[in-house]
Amino acid sequence: MKEFKGKVAVVTGAASGIGRAIAERLTGEGMKVVLADVEQEALGKAEAEMKAGGASVTAVPTDVSKGEDVEALARKTVDAFGAVHVLCNNAGVAVGGLSWERTAADWEWGLGVNLWGVIHGIRVFVPIMLAQGTEGHVVNTASMAGLVSMPLSSIYNVSKHGIVTLSETLHHELALSGAKVKVSVLCPGWVNTQLMDSERNRPAGLLNDEAQEINPVAEAFQGTVRQLLATGLTTEAVADHVFNAIRDEKFYILTHPEMKEAIRTRMEGILEERNPAFDPAALMPEGGGQ
Repeated sequence: MKEFKGKVAVVTGAASGIGRAIAERLTGEGMKVVLADVEQEALGKAEAEMKAGGASVTAVPTDVSKGEDVEALARKTVDAFGAVHVLCNNAGVAVGGLSWERTAADWEWGLGVNLWGVIHGIRVFVPIMLAQGTEGHVVNTASMAGLVSMPLSSIYNVSKHGIVTLSETLHHELALSGAKVKVSVLCPGWVNTQLMDSERNRPAGLLNDEAQEINPVAEAFQGTVRQLLATGLTTEAVADHVFNAIRDEKFYILTHPEMKEAIRTRMEGILEERNPAFDPAALMPEGGGQ
């Protein structure tokens, strides 16, 4: 896409973090943006603050794990602005711990938001975008966890690997169809967000029956992840990467080039049929932080 002014974008997970930064970046280019999020108080605050800054936005409370919510989001988008040109399937949550200790509720919540949220977004919005016959772009937020496999992150890894292959498949299908709609998959490393506080938005129906005892190894890992996120890349920098990819029709958005060696190690290991290797240092920021 080259023309943005007056065009319409939908961003899920837009009340905070990467989603809000993307929404602000797109409004800065003159786009009208629909803000979707399950956290209603934060969503209302984001809408009010962005409108106060002169942005053309509207907020729609949305649980992306529910197909009917995403369908309602699409209807409200078209009713409000008449079209949709950019879709950012960005909403996500983190569930950590040992694979065999995760409950069915953990899996349902993590996959529901992270993977099914993207599935619903594609299923509902892409037909609308294709029917318009105009240039468009879909950005699916995955993670470095969609390109490598860190321990103690099974639910997150499965969801993000799913998003990567879904995005690649969508890219091929749109290309074969000669569509004007393009695709990008965002695979950031450590970014300064509230990802580790995702439990604040966990629905009551998917809470575990009783408090789970935290394995000491998992607890230490979570502490390290919190530190890495706190010193991570700014959300504004990630939003710049996203906008540039939309403008330049770039598929893979890798915000942390220093982590490419970890991807290379995994890919070469597959080709050479080696057992998986994990080197934590390969996923550490250069100089210990950014």
